[in-house]
Amino acid sequence: MSKSLARVIQALRAAGIDCQPVEMPNETRTAQQAADAAGCALDQIVKSILFAGEGSGRLYLFLTAGGNQVDPAKASALAGEPLGRADAAQVRAVTGFAIGGVSPVGHLSPSPEFFDPHLLAFPVIWGAAGTPRHIFPIAPADLLRITGAQLADFT
Repeated sequence: MSKSLARVIQALRAAGIDCQPVEMPNETRTAQQAADAAGCALDQIVKSILFAGEGSGRLYLFLTAGGNQVDPAKASALAGEPLGRADAAQVRAVTGFAIGGVSPVGHLSPSPEFFDPHLLAFPVIWGAAGTPRHIFPIAPADLLRITGAQLADFT
C-alpha cells in the first residue's frame, strides 16, 4: 500500500469515518475519469483544487463539485489575497500528494479550505484517496465536518 493511500485511510479513521477507498481498474486522475469509474454523476466527484497566494505563497484548498470551476476572483476574495495556480512541486510539498490524486484529507500541512455548497446536494460524494486509481465514498456533511472547510461560493 502506498504511503499516500495509508495516510488517507488513517485520516478517515481518525475522524471516525468508516469507509474503505476503492481501487479502480483505470486511472481516476480527472473528475470525469473518477465519475466514470464510480458510476456516479460528475458533480459527485470532489475536486481538490489548490491555489497559491501571490503575496504569501500560502496554499488554499478549494473542494468543489466535479463539473464546477473555481472562479479566481471569488477565490481570491475568500483568501484575502490574489491567487494563482499552485505548481506541482508546491502541491506535493504541502499535501504530500501528486496532482491527480490529491485527497481532500490527510495532507502533510493544513491549508485554509473552502467547500462548494453544491456538493451537499448528494447523499454520497467521492474523493481522491491519494493515488491516481483510488477514490473513497463519503457523505458530504461528513467531509465538510472532518475537513473543517468553510462553506463558500467560489464557483
